[in-house]
Amino acid sequence: MSVNKVILIGNVGKDPDVRHLDRNVAVANMVLATTERAYTLQNGTQVPERTEWHNIVLWGGLAEVAEKYVHKGDRIYIEGKIRTNTYEDQNGIRRYRTEILAETMEMLSSRGTAATTAGETTPSAAPF
Repeated sequence: MSVNKVILIGNVGKDPDVRHLDRNVAVANMVLATTERAYTLQNGTQVPERTEWHNIVLWGGLAEVAEKYVHKGDRIYIEGKIRTNTYEDQNGIRRYRTEILAETMEMLSSRGTAATTAGETTPSAAPF
C-alpha cells in the first residue's frame, strides 16, 4: 500500500489564476507560502525563518470557489496529493514542476470561511 497525501496551511501568494477549459470546467492555479519560524538552538546558533512556496492546482468546484473567494494574503488549509510534471524548456533542458492537486480547501482568513471538499461549498461566519 502507498499513500500520497499533503496537508498545508499557509498564505496565498497572489490571486488565483482561473481558466475555463472545454465544457466550462474551471482550473485554478495559485501559490501558497508556508513559513517555518526562526528559532535559536541551545548552543546559541540562530536558525532563520524559512518560507516554502507551493504550486496549488484546483479543479471544478474548488477552482470556482477560489475564483470568487480566495485572494492574495488569505490564510487557507489545503489537503491533496503531490504530482510532479516533466517538460523540456525552449533550450531542450528537462525541467520539473511539483504541484499539489487540491482535494479539500478551507478558508481560514477572518473575513469568513468556506470549507470545500471536491466541489462542495459550506459557507460559515467568522468566529468573532
